[in-house]
Amino acid sequence: MSNLNDPRPPLPEWILEAYDILVTHATDVEDDCNTHAITRDDAVDVLLTTDELTLEPEDTDYVLRRLLDRGYFYEVNDELRVTEPME
Repeated sequence: MSNLNDPRPPLPEWILEAYDILVTHATDVEDDCNTHAITRDDAVDVLLTTDELTLEPEDTDYVLRRLLDRGYFYEVNDELRVTEPME
């Protein structure tokens, strides 16, 4: 379900589920304890091996593109960083 206070455009539920899965696998960025990230390769691996979703490799590319385009992640080198600080 979309948060009405969230300024980001809504995404389909399955993409938000993928986002939640990726965020749980994100780790602290070494130089910034308030930022969490996951490498692109790790994100693909997580999405392809999770039991919570059944995705094909093309689906993972689509998910990551949509999450980047909508501002859920931003990319630094090969790292996907979570835009919102984790609570």
